[in-house]
Amino acid sequence: MTDLHYLDATGALRLFRSRELSPVEFLDALIARTEAVNGAINALTETLFAEARLAARQAATRYARGRDLAPLLGLPVAAKEKHGLRGRTLSQGLLARKGDIAAADHPVIERIRNAGGIIHARTTTPEYSCATVTHSPLWGVTRNPWNLTYSPGGSSGGSGAALAAGLAPLATASDIAGSTRLPASFTGTVGFKASYGRIPGLGPLAADHYRGDGPMARTVADTALLAGIMAGKSPADHASLADLPAGWPGQGMAGGGSTVAGMRIALCVRLGNYPVAADIEANTRTAAEALRQAGAAVEEIELPWTTESIRRTIFTHFGYLLGPAMEDETAESVDQLAPYTRRFMADARRAAGENRYLDGIRAESRLQAGLAAAMAGFDAMVCPVSAVPALEAEGQYLDGIDAGTVHLEHYWEGHMTAPFNIANRCPVLAVPSGMADCGIPTGVQIVGHPFDDATVFRVGAALEAVLPWTRRPPL
Repeated sequence: MTDLHYLDATGALRLFRSRELSPVEFLDALIARTEAVNGAINALTETLFAEARLAARQAATRYARGRDLAPLLGLPVAAKEKHGLRGRTLSQGLLARKGDIAAADHPVIERIRNAGGIIHARTTTPEYSCATVTHSPLWGVTRNPWNLTYSPGGSSGGSGAALAAGLAPLATASDIAGSTRLPASFTGTVGFKASYGRIPGLGPLAADHYRGDGPMARTVADTALLAGIMAGKSPADHASLADLPAGWPGQGMAGGGSTVAGMRIALCVRLGNYPVAADIEANTRTAAEALRQAGAAVEEIELPWTTESIRRTIFTHFGYLLGPAMEDETAESVDQLAPYTRRFMADARRAAGENRYLDGIRAESRLQAGLAAAMAGFDAMVCPVSAVPALEAEGQYLDGIDAGTVHLEHYWEGHMTAPFNIANRCPVLAVPSGMADCGIPTGVQIVGHPFDDATVFRVGAALEAVLPWTRRPPL
């Protein structure tokens, strides 16, 4: 079997069960691929190959016996470093915390392991997952497998790069302003930001209604598979939801089983005044037309948002939660922080000084109401993930970013993800839409109504079937 390292998770499980492929063979292919290409992209903070091989051999024995076949049995999963593994370091990319040890598995790690998954590698992030590029003084620069000049995005950039390069079939991610969807878009992979509470996190920041942990993969079916393992009530997260919604997707969606025939889908190219690059717009319209050809009624809509108002709203929110948490954690080591981390804390502090918490909640409520009104009568909405096609791998972006002829004060204004963290009860699936002129992928967001996670997977699977993504990076 050629390119075994690119075998999808559902396909691997099928071959494990038929005993046409051993979990040990699959893991060995991933290890060989990692040794061949990770030096160029720097997607991993550490590998756990020795213990993974032991777990793979144990899984192979269980398949041979045909008993205790857990849903992810023998399947390697790359874990974002912030998702702690008991007894392993948990630094969140901070030099001052590089010796900290996790006391317990993060809830998503616990669920993956209970389902038979094997954590074989851990993936890079920016410091405190607070940037949409992935580099840090601790781990260095993570690069996009499609073009090493560019970033895979962030903060789950290591996960996106690892998936795109064939180092893992599944990976964990998190998202507080686009940290799952942006790496998915920039690397040609799939990322899911679940409805708030669907997938449990850890306190106290699990109470932050912008945040969420979730899955990444190379296919919609694989992403749904891992999301279903992660989801559900957890005592570690008071906000976690007890039950999966009706119609939650399973492996049956693989092979084009989902349909959008009869659905009404909104297309919003700019979400107001986002300066969307021409190649991104073209790819977004191609995706919308593919859904139309698949039987959906697609109608273009407009939203009244501005990048400046979104930036002000999210940093007001960060100024009362994530910003102070970061300042508490780093008070004794500010001089060791990356410039982008110090800038994030300063921006959050400034926004909190200019706006009350209530002002932020009012702004969030206006955006949520406007989104609900715009999506009324539609089953889902499609829009780009990012207005800018790429970020430089080593970029700090302390002075904003140029988007075509427009200069944006903050580089996050070039990303179109944060509105759906403000409206975080809305699930969002990011899927590939094409290639940017600079040689890296682009993606679209499929936005659902609050807590309607099943619909975004349905639309995503249908889009994947009519606009298949089979390209691989030139590594």
